[in-house]
Order: sequence, then structure tokens, then C-alpha cells
Amino acid sequence: MKELIKKIKSSIHLTSEAEEYLFSISKEKTVSKGEILIRQGQSVKKTIFVTGGCLRSYCIDKNGKEHTLLFAIKNWWISDYIAIHNNESATLTVECLTDSSIIEFDAKKIMEEVYTLFPEFEPLQRKNLESHVVSLYKRILNQLQLNASERYNLFIEQYPDIEQFTPNYHIASYLGITQQSLSRIRAEKAKK
Repeated sequence: MKELIKKIKSSIHLTSEAEEYLFSISKEKTVSKGEILIRQGQSVKKTIFVTGGCLRSYCIDKNGKEHTLLFAIKNWWISDYIAIHNNESATLTVECLTDSSIIEFDAKKIMEEVYTLFPEFEPLQRKNLESHVVSLYKRILNQLQLNASERYNLFIEQYPDIEQFTPNYHIASYLGITQQSLSRIRAEKAKK
């Protein structure tokens, strides 16, 4: 929690009351590899800040195929924001790919009440939201405009150490390709 508070303080002035409030609506946890934190179809009441390790969010389509939306590594947020904002059941599952340390926040309090009580959070949250939207737009454009090899290269730039603890089928799912295509791309890259 201290790292997150330090990160927040680097962007905004944080009063002791605001800091106490953050502690009151959060819970630091260590979670195990394979643990499911949010399950598709269930109610979503939390948003998660990753302080160590790697999580991913994914959905399963009507044919049973997994589609990875996001990997969350240190200092990233993850949840099912569609479910939270629309007050719906989760469309995503969030799982731990490694033993991880996280901070769970009450989603309603961190995304709504905090602004009423502490307006200084609004510019910070707006920046975070803008960054998240830009990242998603880039991902969509990359899926539409780049070939599989180019998408893989960008993925490795964004997540340089992720291959050591992420199964190939998760990476292939994120890139929208088969595991065989991923293996071929890696082999071609190794030849260069």
C-alpha cells in the first residue's frame, strides 16, 4: 500500500484524511498462481491494483474459446469495468498467472465516493482513465492494422519479462493467433 500511496503522492497532494480513507477501503493480499479473483457471470465489487506478479483478464466465448483482454503487472489496475459501470455481472474472469501481491479496493467507493469526499482524486483518476482508453484504442488498432509478427513485437516491448511466467496459449490468445503461429513467429525472430 505504501508504494501506491507514494505513486499517488507523486501526482497529487494527498491529505492524511484521504490516505486513511484509502486504507479503509482497501485490503492488501497475497494471492496464489491460478487463483480466480473475479469470475465471469458473477457480481463485481472490487478493483485490483497489482503490486507484484502478473494477472490476466479474459472471457470465454460461446464456443468455449478463451480471449485474453489484458495482462496486469506491477503498478497496473485490473477489474471488469464494464460490469462495475453498468452494474452487470462480470463478462471477464481475472486470474493470477503467478503468485502475486495485490491491493483490492471496494469498486464503488474507489470509483464514486472518493471524488465526493476528496475531489483532488478526480484529475488523477481522469488521467488513469484516459491512459486506459488510449491503451485499449491502440490495442484495437494494432489488432486491425498489424500482422501477427508486428503485434508480437509490440507485445514484447510492452511486457518484456512476461514470457517467463505466461503460458504460450495465453500470449497467443492475447495476440489473436494460434499457438502454432506464435511458435513460428518466435522461430523466425530467433533466426534473425
